[in-house]
Amino acid sequence: MADIERARQLRKKETWAEKLMWSWLRGRRFSGYKFRRQHPIGIYYLDFFCEEADLNMELDGSQHGFPDQRKHDLEREKFLQSRGIKTLRFWNSHLRRDAQSIRDTIFNELQARAPRPLPEYTRLMKAVRKS
Repeated sequence: MADIERARQLRKKETWAEKLMWSWLRGRRFSGYKFRRQHPIGIYYLDFFCEEADLNMELDGSQHGFPDQRKHDLEREKFLQSRGIKTLRFWNSHLRRDAQSIRDTIFNELQARAPRPLPEYTRLMKAVRKS
């Protein structure tokens, strides 16, 4: 039960970057994939986790540039990889500047790890471009 309480506390203290990312991912808004915020796995809490694709997305603030934090992030990364979970890391500062690029990266990784048929309107657009 402590894991759930800790996850709730982390969700209540989300950063502007986490709020923005969650607005993209919540409620299966992102191509129908289900994401969880602050999902506990082992001793870690994953910022945004898609179980279907075993994909974790982390948003990093400036503290992640310091050597101690980088070491911690590497240990965490090894643990998650041992469980088959891939992590995509994005700097908070890039979310506003490179939003579309970040969304494209997430979508491509989801499709690579847990492919879903594209929505009908997308397939129609590709057919129109080919003709």
